[in-house]
Amino acid sequence: MFEKGGKLEKFYYLWEANETFLFSPASTAKKTGVQIRDAIDLKRMMMTVVIAMIPCLIWGIFNVGHQHHLAVGETVAFFSVDNLLFGARWVLPIVLVSYASGGIVEAAFAVIRKHPINEGFLVTGMLVPLIVPPTIPLWQVALATIFGVVVGKEIFGGTGMNVLNVAMTARAFLYFAYPSQISGEVWTQLAGETAVDGYSGATALAIAQNTVTSGGNDVVAALGEFFSLNNMFLGYIPGSIGETSTLMALIGAVILIATGVGSWKIIVSVFAGAFAMGTIFNLADANAFMALPAEYHLVIGGLAFGAVFMATDPVSAAQTETGKWIYGILIGMITVLIRVVNPAYPEGIMLAVLFMNVFAPLIDYYVVEANKKRRLSRATV
Repeated sequence: MFEKGGKLEKFYYLWEANETFLFSPASTAKKTGVQIRDAIDLKRMMMTVVIAMIPCLIWGIFNVGHQHHLAVGETVAFFSVDNLLFGARWVLPIVLVSYASGGIVEAAFAVIRKHPINEGFLVTGMLVPLIVPPTIPLWQVALATIFGVVVGKEIFGGTGMNVLNVAMTARAFLYFAYPSQISGEVWTQLAGETAVDGYSGATALAIAQNTVTSGGNDVVAALGEFFSLNNMFLGYIPGSIGETSTLMALIGAVILIATGVGSWKIIVSVFAGAFAMGTIFNLADANAFMALPAEYHLVIGGLAFGAVFMATDPVSAAQTETGKWIYGILIGMITVLIRVVNPAYPEGIMLAVLFMNVFAPLIDYYVVEANKKRRLSRATV
């Protein structure tokens, strides 16, 4: 019924997606002759990225429960069943809504354009929940995911053709459309309970910016023991679901690099660029935020998560080897620049990645042109 001439011909690719998901294709390579085989394809590549994000997801689930119990004044072990159940109650619906809303859009475009449903959304559907706070309304998750898929990818031709990172496009939509729900104080109203006195739920970057605007001169002191370097590296702090733990992001980085899916050059260069810009601001020391030690910028906010999972997007990132270094260093530097200089937006990784997505083709162009000029200068014929 789904093949050409059948009653449901226009829904062939929906049937085909289900068929290939449940069963192995019957087609095989010829048994004779030389064949070049590779274990990697789009589906395996996307699943590798999803697997690399699982540590961030699991940590985020426990941390949601942990932050909630801190907010209401209860002491519960971090890896406890209470934290797991409470966190899963808030995180899993966000994941389901993200996959459902984005999947419907993917299916609709497959039917309209008559092309197979690809696996590109497997990653985006997981990225979107990890870069939003657990208090985000589900309808906003659906709206942002649809916006990201349509505007960030489908209008450019679908998977492999997008100019911008799809998940970052979705987050940018949320930030500019509904800023109060995407940033600021979180975990203070989960389950309708009132937070204890003294608990604000503010993120480290929000505290840093408030310190500057209120005339403070020591951001490290304002962050206090709760936002110590160790706590921020491990992830026992408020923030978006998957981005609080630098350690979990680095575990994901090891998986991506070991499998050849993610570029270690981009990851390393993002951290290097952020550290370099933080050091430059330390030398300037014009305000309290500029005086923040450079290493703090590596563990505050979503820099690590963005460096590992956003900046390394194989479609929207730079493609040349030299270009990857330039691309990553500029993302790191711009991230810190936005954090410190722009008081209206305490986090910078989102805008930095999107900005450099636009300039990645230009970077590659000049890298290739420079390489051509060097080779021509050495030519003897």
